[in-house]
Amino acid sequence: MRFISKLFLLIVFCGYLGTSFAQIPGNYKGIFSGTPWLDDRGNTVSAHGANIIKDNGKFYLFGEAHSDTSNAFVGFNCYSSTDLYSWKFESVALPQQTNGRLGPNRVGERPKVLKCPATGEFIMLMHTDTLTYKDPCVGYATSKNITGPYAFQGPILFNGQPIKKWDMGSFQDDDGNGYLLVHSGNIYKLSDDYKSIVEQVAKNVESEGESPAMFKKDGIYYWLASHRTSWERNDNFYYISKSIYGPWENKGIFAPKYSLTWNSQTSFVLPIIGTKDTTFMFMGDRWSFPKQASAATYVWQPINVSGNSMSIPTLRQGWLIDTKTGVVSASTDKENFAKAKPAKHINFKGKWKNLAVAGIGEVWASDEKDASASVSFKGTQIHLYGLCDDVGGYASVKLLSKKGDILATSILDFYCKNIVTDLTYVSPVLSKGTYILEISVLGEHCNWSDKRRSIYGSKGNFVKLGNIRVSN
Repeated sequence: MRFISKLFLLIVFCGYLGTSFAQIPGNYKGIFSGTPWLDDRGNTVSAHGANIIKDNGKFYLFGEAHSDTSNAFVGFNCYSSTDLYSWKFESVALPQQTNGRLGPNRVGERPKVLKCPATGEFIMLMHTDTLTYKDPCVGYATSKNITGPYAFQGPILFNGQPIKKWDMGSFQDDDGNGYLLVHSGNIYKLSDDYKSIVEQVAKNVESEGESPAMFKKDGIYYWLASHRTSWERNDNFYYISKSIYGPWENKGIFAPKYSLTWNSQTSFVLPIIGTKDTTFMFMGDRWSFPKQASAATYVWQPINVSGNSMSIPTLRQGWLIDTKTGVVSASTDKENFAKAKPAKHINFKGKWKNLAVAGIGEVWASDEKDASASVSFKGTQIHLYGLCDDVGGYASVKLLSKKGDILATSILDFYCKNIVTDLTYVSPVLSKGTYILEISVLGEHCNWSDKRRSIYGSKGNFVKLGNIRVSN
């Protein structure tokens, strides 16, 4: 993560990622990783374990809908976008079923949608299970329309039998062939209509691999996966091959060691094919349990591909992509931070402590429930940085008008296994005016246990605040 040396609440006035726009819920002018995203309705984008496909010039995002109280399946959401920045809610593409594998008190995860070249039909693959993960199965659903509704068809069969695996992904090759990827590096070729399995093309590429994804560049296949650490993040890794049948070569991790893949888990790789370049975008999930609906976020990053190697060497916390040309341009984070000025009108309530953190600088910290910090700002967009560590907890954020009307709300998770300073919140683009940002300590933190009853997550409820930057 990107460390910041001069901290506390600092404001930068700049023309960051755009000019003034009318206030539109969920209107963004860049891709921001690790921050809550709002859709066109002003609701949190809920689409984890996701994939994106492009159809008729528009991008469609499919992912898991969640609640903050249970991991039970509540539906798979569909969103659309023309720029990959701002997302319109389209539908619950596949809702909870009345019974069966995707019925009440069941698990539905990692939806992956493919458009079948032979039929023009849209096929959705997914993992179905019990809440205790004792009945894994890969199922499929179909629809004539990309946004659904999708009709659940049951297990996808290979030699007449279900694929009894869990974490899964998908890949569509240049020749139109579709593939199902499942954990441990098992790869299956789909039938011409994508509704069954005709062949297993690879076995056990990596026995510890979960959440697989794949892309292809210059005739080389790249297979990505995470280690098995439940909802905890880890250093994800990859293999390469000149043939999808193998042999596969272990190439190690693709983000810096101990970055925990920039605090995310692999979900999908999207090729953004343009007139000048093709950018491969890593799509990862930054899980937050139990508040999966409101506090879990996304890490989307351009992948560097050189020769037969791939990497994400630095975290771009805000970046731009021209979806027509396929060309990536960097944000102006460093320039804007260099122009920082002391903030005014900061109001602290409750017990806050000023801390000096070695190698980082000053932060303001509190674990007192309902302790709050607020700042008035004038501009079109606000960016909040925070320090995340193993005692980090949840905070609520409210974006208010000058009169105190609530414009947007989010939940932030300040937990990380390692100490990092991170961009934690970016508001939608607003009409130029005066606003108030209010951050409150919830007195809660993320924690969970896995199948072996090992305990993961935070050990405290601290909210630690760093910079605030404002765009004019």
